[in-house]
Amino acid sequence: MGAAGWAVIAVVVLVVLWAIVTFNRMIVLRNRIDNAWSQVDVQLRRRYDLIPNLVETVKGYAAHERETFEAVTKARQAGIDARTVQDQAAAENMISQALRRLFAVAEAYPQLRATENFMQLQEELSGTESKIAYARQFYNDSVLGYHNLIQSFPARIIGNMGGFKPREYFEVEEPEARGPVKVQF
Repeated sequence: MGAAGWAVIAVVVLVVLWAIVTFNRMIVLRNRIDNAWSQVDVQLRRRYDLIPNLVETVKGYAAHERETFEAVTKARQAGIDARTVQDQAAAENMISQALRRLFAVAEAYPQLRATENFMQLQEELSGTESKIAYARQFYNDSVLGYHNLIQSFPARIIGNMGGFKPREYFEVEEPEARGPVKVQF
């Protein structure tokens, strides 16, 4: 076998090695997205666990605000039931709006705002909102890295052969819901 034969073999080996490395990198990035989504989900579940306590605390002071309490409960359930990134984003919009209404109700009751239980819940929710924002950002950054790889040539060829599909970003649709829920009084 001549030099040309060895050169062809070397090129084939390099292409195969590149394909293996690229495929494995796609798997790592896809798994990172799944992990990032799990972290978003953990923080959202934490928020969902805080909401009933918050509603009960406010309910004791403002029992006549039934419609607000029902909206918060309905939004919470929609978040729990969401199965796709798009459904989760829509549910989070509902929750943000419902929590804004709930805190608007709470503003009318100074004695409620002064209770230790309410202040603790407010602080926990504020911390959770920050964690949710970070988890969303990490998720979307992971999706971006994955998309950059599977959409770049020649890695796109490996991605198509391996069945790597684009993932959805976790985007908040409503402009007023783009920030964290405001919980300051």
